[in-house]
Amino acid sequence: MRKLTMDELGRLPASHYQAQANPGLVLVLDNVRSMHNVGSAFRTADAFGVGKLYLTGITATPPHREIHKTALGAEQTVPWEHAADPAALLAQLKAQGFCPVALEQTTASQPLDQYRPQPGTKYALVFGNEAFGVSDAAIAHCQAAVEIPQFGTKHSFNISVSIGIVLWHFFLNQPISS
Repeated sequence: MRKLTMDELGRLPASHYQAQANPGLVLVLDNVRSMHNVGSAFRTADAFGVGKLYLTGITATPPHREIHKTALGAEQTVPWEHAADPAALLAQLKAQGFCPVALEQTTASQPLDQYRPQPGTKYALVFGNEAFGVSDAAIAHCQAAVEIPQFGTKHSFNISVSIGIVLWHFFLNQPISS
């Protein structure tokens, strides 16, 4: 066994990302504090071909050295937009036919492994602040909430880990269409 070379990996050039990205899957970061988490969101979004990343409220925006440190250039491939008000953005996305889904522990959330995304549905996946989670104002615009089952003493994952787990679930269930 040996590691594959960069040529053997066959990655798309950055200029081709937009042509293969999935416009039916977007991420919304609701007031995320850490620029490292923002950079990680870009990098994970790139890996899964997410159509767009929405950075809301206090969430930092590129260009910034701390975002670039973890994004490794993905902040230049994944389209992004800043919106001051997460709730207003989610209302807009709903009007555009997206189904907003919060990653949050709520009275109506269901375990991620039991959530089945529907084929042909466009999804806006909402991830919240590291300390306070998804805001109540944003949750009010979500059509569903999912949570990642956990078995230890902590009640949450780091947002960057959560994004990877949730996108992998969506990828495995292949529900997204353009």
